[in-house]
Amino acid sequence: METRLLIRTFATMMNDLTWQFFEQHRNEDVHRLALRGKVEGVDMPMALQQIAGWQTARKKLPSWAAVDGIIYPPHLNMEQCSSEQTARYKAQLAAFRDNDITLYRHNEINGGNQSFVDLTGGFGVDFSFMSCSFMKRIYVERNSGLCEMARHNFQVLGLEAEVVNGEAEEYLKKMDHADVVFLDPARRDEHGCRTYDIKDCTPNVIELMPLLLEKADTILLKLSPMLDWQKAVRDLGNHVHEVHIVSVDNECKELVLVIRKGSTEQISLTCVNNDQKFRVVPWGGTKCSMGWNEMFHGVEQSVPWGGTKEKVLLFEPNASIMKAGCFAQVEERFGVRQLSMNSHLFISDHEVRDFPGRQFRVEAVTSMNKQGLKTALQGIERANIAIRNFPMSVEALRKKLKLKDGGDVYIFATTLPDDSHKLFVCRKIG
Repeated sequence: METRLLIRTFATMMNDLTWQFFEQHRNEDVHRLALRGKVEGVDMPMALQQIAGWQTARKKLPSWAAVDGIIYPPHLNMEQCSSEQTARYKAQLAAFRDNDITLYRHNEINGGNQSFVDLTGGFGVDFSFMSCSFMKRIYVERNSGLCEMARHNFQVLGLEAEVVNGEAEEYLKKMDHADVVFLDPARRDEHGCRTYDIKDCTPNVIELMPLLLEKADTILLKLSPMLDWQKAVRDLGNHVHEVHIVSVDNECKELVLVIRKGSTEQISLTCVNNDQKFRVVPWGGTKCSMGWNEMFHGVEQSVPWGGTKEKVLLFEPNASIMKAGCFAQVEERFGVRQLSMNSHLFISDHEVRDFPGRQFRVEAVTSMNKQGLKTALQGIERANIAIRNFPMSVEALRKKLKLKDGGDVYIFATTLPDDSHKLFVCRKIG
């Protein structure tokens, strides 16, 4: 939704006194500054918007925050824009630097990237990073205020780009051929409510797909991490070549699909958490010997125990693996075994280097009977509790166990294949 602040010219928005106020107070609490009321000559709403935006950018966009003169949008736009970390990852995809399938080594075949078009420019964070390796850069955005802001910021950042104020659908019809087109469809309807299905986003990429494939060699599509990625692949047909599930600090941030001309039955799936990547090629190739159904459904197995005298390690996959659901492939790649089909926890008798997630040493395994709990939890006053396929909430279990939150003990409550409820009392490795 456009705001009056965005529609103003930047000369009005950021006069000298407003800039000075921003620079002098940008490290202070925004809410306390708001209580000061009016300051002569200072556009306080704009100054507060800039201070809040810069404080967010320090963590989310550190390279932007380090540059003087950047104009920051209202809170909603800052909330919705990509982080620098995820934007840099997509920049690798746009430049084809992160793809090990030699068929698509675009730079080697075409002698360099020529043109990049972002049809849903927004605040311009993704565009600024993704377009850097291209000779021609075109930013398209329907919001005139954001276009004005982007034009200003790109100049401050030293990024040469063509800024177009217009609808993605209309620009696509008349645009020249592009090497890469990027879209991040808006995930809110006309009432401001969140939407997750591709067909409900704006623009409707499913409807645009024939024209996109005609106009671009490669389409990069950023979607909500809440979306079912397998359904997204089905909805978009057999032109999806790559799926990237991107997490930062074990929080799933976005789903990125790489779409190219020509159908494929060899979709590569990459699960990313910070700098750690787990790539799966379910059909063909040399990285996976199992098929699609086996990889995502696996085989139910009972897990032998032998008490707590044996060395038992527990593994919790990162958020991208959990989103992908490729648990059987994790078993095959790392030599670990699932506790049960619905727990999404794994065990082994040895540590696993580069496991895509956290590793724990199991110190005790107990049922929910009173004596077992007393023995397993002896001397423990606080713990981090997680439930996986377990008939109690974390809050209810914590109350039953009479434990405070935190500390270096981790308790995983789950259900085994024989339907028994177990608590795994662990300590983190590394």
